[in-house]
Amino acid sequence: MTIASIRKKLISFIEEADEKKVKGLYMLVEDEIVNSKQFTITAEQLQILEEERENYLMGKS
Repeated sequence: MTIASIRKKLISFIEEADEKKVKGLYMLVEDEIVNSKQFTITAEQLQILEEERENYLMGKS
């Protein structure tokens, strides 16, 4: 399974998960999230994100 497909599955799971599961997942990675450095994305990555967002909002996944 590719990283991209894993990320998509995780995002789908988190969107549908109940509050308890989301909080549990957050607790697993909280230190990393809080202590991580800010990251930047390229213009190409931003374009992909925008396209994915638009597809999601239109019901296309």
